[in-house]
Amino acid sequence: MSNRTDTLRELILVSDFDQTLSFKDSGHVLSELMGIPNFTEKVERLSRTYLVQQGGELAYLLIHDEDFREVRREHLREAGKKVRLKANIHLLSHALQRIENSHFSMYVVSAGPQDIVEAALEGVVPPAHIFASHLNFDDEGRVDSVESLRAGYGKVIILDQLRAQVPVSHHNIVYVGDGSSDIHVMLHVNRLEGLTIAVSENTHLTPIARRTVLSDDALSILIPIFEEIFRWDTNQIRSFYEEHGFVLQNWEKIQTDRVSILSSSVDK
Repeated sequence: MSNRTDTLRELILVSDFDQTLSFKDSGHVLSELMGIPNFTEKVERLSRTYLVQQGGELAYLLIHDEDFREVRREHLREAGKKVRLKANIHLLSHALQRIENSHFSMYVVSAGPQDIVEAALEGVVPPAHIFASHLNFDDEGRVDSVESLRAGYGKVIILDQLRAQVPVSHHNIVYVGDGSSDIHVMLHVNRLEGLTIAVSENTHLTPIARRTVLSDDALSILIPIFEEIFRWDTNQIRSFYEEHGFVLQNWEKIQTDRVSILSSSVDK
């Protein structure tokens, strides 16, 4: 791969966390850790009442649900350590920096508690690049209130703040998400002519996202970035993966990209 030129194309990648970079919602992980039953039913009940913004259910439960009153900050961080991340997530940022003549800044924006997301992504994404929900704690360490909720339109606000800080053209913005909490920000990025990528078959999200990729491997989101932003063809994309020790296996291009990636070298 040739050396970069002095002029770099600035891009930003903004990703959701729960079930985008991870396999399971962090609320489920915390509930299992604390022995709290029926987390899914609690969330569904809140959704039916429209009392809580989608994505903000865990923050609400931490304050108002008796089952969650024993949760302390250390429990949030312990739950984060137990979150199972998608394969090769630690290589995603590194791979983005290997695209010649370009510079990617990667950020995570999540409705989940900051302590959970930071603990889960420790050593992968710097805390300064993680924008999750900030909680306030009382003298006994219980969650007392929500200082800021990064759900729904809250994600749009963070994205606009990042755009103000990073000198990036509108069409060089990439947003990756999986659920209804990402709809507002995806519509915003689409209006800016950026790239939106869904990583689930959520029926509310996939008609909005410009691309959908289903894979257990975090490196799969590079495919629509290569195709839509850099206009690479299939051979160029396969070559990039192979140069970095991976093989695209089972790349089914229908309306949705289904991807599995194998390491071709244990040394890489």
